[in-house]
Amino acid sequence: MPWGDGMTIKHHLTENLLMGYAAGTLPEAFNLVVASHVSMCDTCRAALESYEALGGAVLESRGVDLADDGLAACLARLDDAPVADRPAPVRPVPGALPAPLRDYIGGDIDAIRWRPVGGGVKQAILPTSDAASARLLFIPAGAAVPDHGHRGMELTMVLQGAFADETDHFGRGDVEIADEELEHTPVADIGADCICLAATDAPLRFRSLIPRLLQPFLKI
Repeated sequence: MPWGDGMTIKHHLTENLLMGYAAGTLPEAFNLVVASHVSMCDTCRAALESYEALGGAVLESRGVDLADDGLAACLARLDDAPVADRPAPVRPVPGALPAPLRDYIGGDIDAIRWRPVGGGVKQAILPTSDAASARLLFIPAGAAVPDHGHRGMELTMVLQGAFADETDHFGRGDVEIADEELEHTPVADIGADCICLAATDAPLRFRSLIPRLLQPFLKI
């Protein structure tokens, strides 16, 4: 189903995440989640545009001047910069996956190369900078992700289906923001398989022995 068809987003990005994206200070993995969400969320897109406009106004108020060739040199540096250093593009293009994510995997859902992680759950690790990791998660309908906590921040955006945990219910387009204080057991809705985009800046903290033993191999 294309983005925007009958979709109501309840869980949005925080001001800090949107401002960090606008300023270019977030890790690449977090940029990918923000860009994917903003590409189909009118509320967060409007907020991001206001932060970007504010940043431009601040630069103008400081009287920043460029030499005749300054703009061209700046653009050239951006062209030469590694992809990991740039925010992912924000483009509201219809599709099963948001456009910034399709750019990363080189296609839509059928292009994802899943690897099993146990219990019917599958993942696909995406290439990003070392500051944080990004992965796609496939959770079968009614299945649960092992109970876990966090050593840092985790952003989880629902792409298909829905899941619920101890905090709330998250549907297509919603983003759950987890930190060190949250321990939860996400469970996919019974009606449909759930696909999520997750980004973390630190390893998860599992309670059960088997997930802890598998953690180094699964890179979570």
